[in-house]
Parts: sequence; structure tokens; C-alpha cells
Amino acid sequence: MRYKGLNLNLLHALDVLLETRNVSRAAERLGLTQSALSAALAQLRDYFGDPLLVSDGRRMYPTVFAEQLRNELGQFLDATNAVLSTSRVFDPATTRRIFRVIASDYVVAAVLAPLTEALSVVAPNIRLDFAQPDEVASEALRAGELDLLISPQEFMLPDSPTEDLFQEEIVVAGWSQNPVFAQTLDLEAFAAAGHVSVAIGRHREVTFADKHLLALGHARKIECVASSFTTVPWLLRGTYRLAMMHRRLAQTMAGYLPLAFAPLPFEFPLMQEAVQYHRTRAADPGLRWLIDAIRLVANGPSTDAVQIADRLCRAL
Repeated sequence: MRYKGLNLNLLHALDVLLETRNVSRAAERLGLTQSALSAALAQLRDYFGDPLLVSDGRRMYPTVFAEQLRNELGQFLDATNAVLSTSRVFDPATTRRIFRVIASDYVVAAVLAPLTEALSVVAPNIRLDFAQPDEVASEALRAGELDLLISPQEFMLPDSPTEDLFQEEIVVAGWSQNPVFAQTLDLEAFAAAGHVSVAIGRHREVTFADKHLLALGHARKIECVASSFTTVPWLLRGTYRLAMMHRRLAQTMAGYLPLAFAPLPFEFPLMQEAVQYHRTRAADPGLRWLIDAIRLVANGPSTDAVQIADRLCRAL
């Protein structure tokens, strides 16, 4: 769309460029080639009659004019997102819409996968597009490019609306033939066993379970480190290793793999899963419907698609 001779898509590109101050990172965020983004920057420079970003070594720095423009640009894009995202009527049975959701593979496997089965019945034209949590995804949510972030409360972005979704218990899981599950698991057996842990993303971020385990002063003998939660059961099968796992995920994976699980042999906090969205989406009825649907599935008595679909029809 053009307005006063300017392609408005270029303003979004400028906003990302001013944030990243790097053409290659901005191009990756926008899903463009570096040459295409360089061409967009050239058009912006020509339109505004200002260099906007000036290279110095390997970094780019905004001009004084660009710094003045950035605040106005942010307000304009927020207002535009609000106009485009808000619809007067949302009918899940007929709407055609893509919801882009940041969620760990644990949440996708244990909560969102059962929801997608039910949506094929009650909302067949809705598509859920999942992204793994990382620095780029979080910034995309802040920029209004993604719809929802689902994460433990303590890992949420500090400047976006947040709502509680469900609480999760952390359990200890292992191979179903591991003899430690033949009796009540104690702290001594927990500490003596080899363990599988999880580290998230390129920077190997610590998980909720490991963060709180360290705070409690309990040590584990780590034998394997997985890059995703759903990989863990495969590293337990046929071994005497243990892992700290979300109860919902353990219940889900036990339906496919020989997995056993039991309560932790010490007091451990519940994990509060929450959902977050861009502040301009607060009045979006479609997003509200999806959040309520996720909460209903997470807190429901069953993951059966037919039962979930029936509850969705009656409750939402």
C-alpha cells in the first residue's frame, strides 16, 4: 500500500533496521534477502532525504533525524497493528485466519496438539503457526509480528499484557523398567542416578526446572543435555537415567514410549504457564477466543479431540 508516495511496508522495515542497526539481522527478522533490504533502505533514504543509518565499522548508527522519527514511527505502527488486528465479529466455524504462536515443544505436544485436533472440527479454516521461544521470536512478538507467547511467568517480556493459563507440576521421569520406580523414589536415588537435562536455544538457556533445582541446592549428575523437551524420553528409554519433566508431557509421552514418572522426592514449586500478546491486540476477539480455548484444553479432564471439540462448542 502506498501513502503520499511511500510504500508503507518500508516503514516496518525501517523500524526493524533502527532496532537492530544491522542489515543482515534485520533482513533475517523480516524474511528478506540482504540485497532486498538494502534496496528498501535506499528508497527510504531517497524519500526522507536523509541517510537514516550511517555505517561505522561493523555497526550502523541512526542519524539525529532517524532518532526523532523512531518514536513517531513506533506509535504509527502500533496504531496500524490495532486497526488491522481488530475485527468486529469472530466466528471460529467460518473464519480464515493464521495465529502465530511462540511455544515450547512441551506446550505444543501436551496442550496445543490436542487443541489442533479439536480445531479441525470446530474451526477448520484456522491455522496455528508455531515458533520455538528464542530472542528473535520474543522480539517479533514485541513488534506485533506474532500473536501469542506461551511461557513460564518468570520468563515473560516485561512490557506486554500477560495472563495466567495453567499451572504445571514437575515430576521425575524415566524408563518404565527402571527399578527405582518399583518403590517410592527418595532423594538418595534421585541424586545417585544419571540425568537428562534440557538447554534451550542457541545460548543454551536454563529451564524452569533447572533454575529452581539450583536455587534449592540439589545437584544432579548430568549425562545428556537435550535441545528440546520432547527429545528427553528417547534419551531415557532403555537406560537408568532420570529426568525432571512436566507432568502433562510425561502423561502424553507415556502413551507412545515406555515411560514411568513419579513425584519429586522433595518440595518443588509449581510452574505457572502464562500467555502474552502485543498491547494492540487486547481487543481482538479472535485472539481472546484462542486464549480461552488453550486454557480450556490445558485445564480440562481429557485430551481426547472429540471431547475437547464438544467442550469448545459448549463453553466458548
